[in-house]
Amino acid sequence: MTFTAAPALVVGEALADVVVDAAGGVGRALPGGSPANVALGLGRLGHPVRLATRVGRDAHGGRLRRHLREGGVLLIPGSVTGEATSTATATLDASGAAGYTFDISWSLTAEAAAAVRSGPVAHLHTGSIAAALPPGADTVLAAVRWAAPRATVSYDPNLRPDLLGPAEGQRERVEALVAASDVVKASDEDLAWLYPGADPDATARHWATGGGPSLVVVTRGARGARAWWRSGTLEVPAPRVTVADTIGAGDAFTSALISALLDAGLLGPAPESRARLREATGRGGLPPVLGGALTLAARAAALTCTRTGADPPGRADLAL
Repeated sequence: MTFTAAPALVVGEALADVVVDAAGGVGRALPGGSPANVALGLGRLGHPVRLATRVGRDAHGGRLRRHLREGGVLLIPGSVTGEATSTATATLDASGAAGYTFDISWSLTAEAAAAVRSGPVAHLHTGSIAAALPPGADTVLAAVRWAAPRATVSYDPNLRPDLLGPAEGQRERVEALVAASDVVKASDEDLAWLYPGADPDATARHWATGGGPSLVVVTRGARGARAWWRSGTLEVPAPRVTVADTIGAGDAFTSALISALLDAGLLGPAPESRARLREATGRGGLPPVLGGALTLAARAAALTCTRTGADPPGRADLAL
């Protein structure tokens, strides 16, 4: 069954990625921020999408606003402030993998926090710095709890240890967001940092069968991704591509996964869509729509790796 495009709301940071290559050369600043990248991917895939974020009226902020607008993303009122736009310096190694350092302060303005509760929303997505860094993280958790009775929720921890302090200080918040979500996408690095010494597969399985999310997906870089639901698991390979860099690949995976599940009616207005997702993930064997959604997400991530910066594909790129 195919459903019409459902309105999505993304809550989280937008920032400028300043890319430094393996030789130490500094490239231009590119639009980024994990939640903003997911919003852009959803917009390019044809979903009405609003973004609650915080950007400045400076040059970085102007580029971000144009980039998001051209991708079909509508900024929530109050998202533009007089403060400087946050930045992330992405340093690439010889393989194109990125490590990050940040200059960021995160919180929603009072106007943006209020606007989150207005307008249509069928699905809410959040994660990364916005869901972890005080003082704004409390507002994000409140938005998730407000949305959950009305819409399905997805969450990507996308943790940044250099910003967050010890892992034990993050576990309670992460677990609260996992419990409130229908779909969780995390990286194996997220889980290894959050639970040192624990098997990431065991953590993902516990999340998927513990009464919280119906679907948990762990991305593993070039080794592809693995998904868990109540009655099964699936491994999806990563397509082989020539890598320009890995910036935004995980976010492209997330947006394509959400898009496919929205298109299938497995995400959307609660409680109906939540019930369909729980039914699909409660069956024995592999629900075909989940296999297709995960394969599409892996293709989207691989295609993004062939491009410079966070540049997620649209429907035409994925031949949809």
